[in-house]
Amino acid sequence: MAVQGDTGTKDEIKKQFTTIEGVYRLLPLSEYSRPSRVAYNNSAGNATSPPVKVSFVWIPEPSGSSSTNSNNSNGDRTKICFNYGRELFVYTYRGVKKAVFQAADLTKHIDKRAYNKEEVPTCHDFNQSTASPEGVSLLVGLLGGQVQLIDPITKDLNKAYNAGERLIDKTKVTCIRWLPGSPNQFLVSHSSGQMYVYNEELLCVLDRPHYQLFKQGEGYAVYTCKTKSTRNPLYRWVVGEGSINQFAFSPCSKYLAVVAQDGYLRVFNFDTMDLVGCARSYYGGLLCVCWSPDGRYVVTGGEDDLITIWSFHEKRVVARGQGHKSWVTVVAFDPYTTLYSSDVDTYDLCNEDTTKHNSYVNDYRKGNSTPNSRSNSNRNSVASDKLNLSVLSYRLGSVGQDTLFCLWDLKDDLLRQPYRRPRSSTVVSSSGGVGGQQAGQQPTTAKCNSVKESTALSDSSHHSHSSNSLTAKLANLNFGEKRDKEKGEKDHKRNLSLACKNSTSNCNKSSTQKNQTSSGDTDSFKRIGSCVCPRLDECPVLEPLVCKKIGHERLSGLVFREDCIVTSCQDGCVLTWGRPGRQPPSNQHSSPSPTSARAMGGGGPMASGGTVV
Repeated sequence: MAVQGDTGTKDEIKKQFTTIEGVYRLLPLSEYSRPSRVAYNNSAGNATSPPVKVSFVWIPEPSGSSSTNSNNSNGDRTKICFNYGRELFVYTYRGVKKAVFQAADLTKHIDKRAYNKEEVPTCHDFNQSTASPEGVSLLVGLLGGQVQLIDPITKDLNKAYNAGERLIDKTKVTCIRWLPGSPNQFLVSHSSGQMYVYNEELLCVLDRPHYQLFKQGEGYAVYTCKTKSTRNPLYRWVVGEGSINQFAFSPCSKYLAVVAQDGYLRVFNFDTMDLVGCARSYYGGLLCVCWSPDGRYVVTGGEDDLITIWSFHEKRVVARGQGHKSWVTVVAFDPYTTLYSSDVDTYDLCNEDTTKHNSYVNDYRKGNSTPNSRSNSNRNSVASDKLNLSVLSYRLGSVGQDTLFCLWDLKDDLLRQPYRRPRSSTVVSSSGGVGGQQAGQQPTTAKCNSVKESTALSDSSHHSHSSNSLTAKLANLNFGEKRDKEKGEKDHKRNLSLACKNSTSNCNKSSTQKNQTSSGDTDSFKRIGSCVCPRLDECPVLEPLVCKKIGHERLSGLVFREDCIVTSCQDGCVLTWGRPGRQPPSNQHSSPSPTSARAMGGGGPMASGGTVV
């Protein structure tokens, strides 16, 4: 077993964990929360609140400032934003050296905003490319579908999009991101299954917008807004069926990965608006997605309790990870512990020949710095420097509703194994061990179009891996008799989650849109056993290097920084885990006061991470 053991009871909240590089420790003085936060009371009120998300931004030093002043103020240049319930907080995220002797006073926030019941913040994102000492742009998505643009430092900027009657979309904002490198354009996804491209300098349409088809493909369609003058939204994407839960741009900013409640990962060329690949969950919806630092792999997590690794180059699922006991809410790569080889790889994700179209999506690239030249971007600076290096081992992190924090080591040689193998259960630990165990089936050729055979084989294999997890319990259910009676697409219904049931009213589209976006999904139940959704005995199944319970409530945030790991919990607590060699002396790990806590993190722009061997 690769899962690290630990002393104490099984349900005890862990305060440290060990990896090959050393011991990671929870820093009690580095906790962020709302000033009036009370102790955990196991109430059910947090279950209905939006997930607690965390965003960071680094403010460049003023022009003409001396190096001495710069070194002294570096720790005060990183800002943190997090939401909890109806409130939004922005604080100065102090550096390691400045957070040793005195805890930060959480009553001295940079900005605090309280919202009403229909305008609860659900997600947010800083614009790193325009951040300056004079101000920073912060996007905030709300529960009612509205979008706010604010400046928490100067308080001068305050714009609203899709406000008032909410003519563009009345459903919850699920994810919001600035277009990489763009000073004024951003992308917003909703639980209605639609995404919109905005320009912050333009006004929204005055009446209910009318759209015309711009481009469509299998499972998606793109529309433009029909107006006499250019107004928001610039583009409208209709993707799959059900809520769009999250999206992520590739390190080179050229590709967009989208995960939705219909259980599909779809990867688009954002410039040409073409679908370049897709994958499907084992069952249920996909909730989170991220790219590897070199852009070679896309990792998803969702309601099947698994992490799924999809290869961009091979366009197939190459491995799955089994360690969570409930839904996986966040996945993220750690670029600072990823091992690189000094050999330059010949495959370049961003240099493929494509045909660019004349659209507002590409306007921001003209006359501005290229995405790979941004030295201060928390998302892309590390990855951009390593795009052409060969990776030996990736470090991946995940958190879930089971309150577990997992770390995974993904070996490059393991991820390059061929798709078709003898039908046996292969469990691969993160420490490098591989064990084969017969799953009990006869070695026959996979039949991707046989629902009964695929289901039986996948259920048997899944049960052999984790009899205690929710995945295994659901996989052992016998759906054979029901499927014999039902026909066609009723054989395998995708949306089994409560989240989809709650958002049924938000997922209704017109019949025309459904015909355009779901043409490729009608035979989704036939794809078990294919490269889009292999059975568990047809691809390596990883076990986590570390699997720890670190909270009372479900975990909702995970950010890897150069000197620490930041996690957020549904009870409104943001925790910092110091990396080995970056922690303050042990005698300073005292308990924080009820109204104050300490921040720990990078005090400057993120340096290129990873180790070259």
